[in-house]
Amino acid sequence: MTMPQQPQVNVNISQPPLPPQQPPVRQSNLRTKRSLLKYVLLGLVTFGIYDIWQMSEISETLNLIATRRDGKRTMHYCLMFFLVGWLTLGIGWLVWYHKLSGRIGVEQAARGLPVTVTAATYWLWNVLGSLIIVGPFIYTYKLLHAMNDLCTDYNARG
Repeated sequence: MTMPQQPQVNVNISQPPLPPQQPPVRQSNLRTKRSLLKYVLLGLVTFGIYDIWQMSEISETLNLIATRRDGKRTMHYCLMFFLVGWLTLGIGWLVWYHKLSGRIGVEQAARGLPVTVTAATYWLWNVLGSLIIVGPFIYTYKLLHAMNDLCTDYNARG
């Protein structure tokens, strides 16, 4: 018996090697220009519509940043504002902001950023601080800047 002969393969070694694969480029960067002045003024001009949009954007952005690490999801603000908050006679808003603030603080700590917003920040500045009128503004300022810091870190490190 004779063995069939293997076909010979000609390999052309003179072709240049393929370039190394580059990491995929992100489609868009997260917003990092939130400010209290814009939040208040545009909220007044748009009769609160800008405020609803801003908080909706914050809940979506936090889900994008933190869900991969902690596996949780924050309820969309529009659902909270238009349905759950009213059905629970305001208790839903308290719980939502408590969880949002706590989650922001945990994410700041996980990324090595200074923790500026926690659930205690919400209760002390937004709830008890409303007795001195400026407390909710201080809480909102802290919330917006904490999200700016998280988005800046996410844009840099993913």
